[in-house]
Parts: sequence; structure tokens; C-alpha cells
Amino acid sequence: MKRVFSGVQPTSELHLGNYLGAIRRFVQLQDEMDCVYSIVDLHSITIPQEPSALRENSLKLAALFMAVGLDPDRIILFMQSQVRAHSELAWLLQCVAYTGELNRMTQFKEKSQGKEAVSVGLYTYPTLMAADILLYDTHYVPVGNDQKQHLEFTRDIAERFNSRFGETFVVPEPLITNVSEGARIMALDNPDKKMSKSNPNPHSKINLLDSPSKI
Repeated sequence: MKRVFSGVQPTSELHLGNYLGAIRRFVQLQDEMDCVYSIVDLHSITIPQEPSALRENSLKLAALFMAVGLDPDRIILFMQSQVRAHSELAWLLQCVAYTGELNRMTQFKEKSQGKEAVSVGLYTYPTLMAADILLYDTHYVPVGNDQKQHLEFTRDIAERFNSRFGETFVVPEPLITNVSEGARIMALDNPDKKMSKSNPNPHSKINLLDSPSKI
């Protein structure tokens, strides 16, 4: 059976865009593939986090995964930081990645724009993302069109590593979520931008745990 991997950061509550663009697809895939899903808390700390809040958000995210229909008896669901091989492989991949590749990452440019100080972790996080995927011999990764660049980077790293050291990694393929399936749910306060967990405006999104009165 083919394997699919995906991860979600526990930075804040899941919103409607997360569900329609990704989580709903996770539920469908558990009937079709060998599914490995991770709460990627190591990615979250590329920006400052309150440890207790991060822990609470991680547990809440695990509960939400099951509430929307993911079955822990049929999938693998785990906390990224509890598997140290993610960090170990990320370092090995950093040693075969090129700075020019990381410089071209558009999401780094967007997240670092206007900030006085940016962590090295934010700059190198595509290599950690590549490690997440390659560690599990992943065949498919569910992505939206705005995330294809990161998977292309992962594919390039895997092929380069295999070329240098022999066939080691499965080179993953994208599993594109179509716009008709809810891949791009736009922010309520700006129809030109995706609904985002990082948007500080609480009126820009509908969280899955919002009460009917709040909606």
C-alpha cells in the first residue's frame, strides 16, 4: 500500500480553511493509503512560542484530528519532537542542500518580511520538512499549489542524496488538492489572502471550535 505523510503545526486553533483545504482530505485518505500524520511542533518553534501554550495546542490538535474523523487505529498520529530521527535527518539533509535553494523559498520571504530578527530555524525549516517526509518512505504528500515549492525542494534533495550515496529515499509525489475541494479558503478580512492561523485579526477566520453565536 502506498504511504502518505503530512504534518500540521500546533501554533493555534484549526480554522475552516485548514479543514476544507487539508484535514478533510486526511480523513478520506485513511481509507485509501497507509497514512502517517504528525503534529509538527519542531516547526512551530521557528518563531517564539510559550512552552505551556505550545503543549496545550498540541494536545488540542490531536483531539481535533480525532474529532473530525481520523481513526488512530487506522493511521499513525504522533508528535514530531518525540521522534529524534527528524532532527537527525534534517542535519544530514542540510549538509547536501544549497543556500541558493533556501534563498528562493517564497514562504521564508513572506514570513520574515518586516521583521528585525529572524531565526536560522525559519531559514532552514524546508530541510526539516524534507526530513519529515523522507524519513517514512513517503510516496505522496497532500499539498496545495502554494506549497508545491517545498515538495519540489524535498524531491531535489532526495534525488541528490540518492545520486551521491545510493538509493536511500523514496522520491515523493505531490497529491494536489484542487481549488474545488477547498484548497484555498480566503481570509474574511482580505479576499486576496488565504485564511491563516497566523493572522492576528480574529475576524479573519472561522475556527473549528468557534461557537455558533461567535460565527
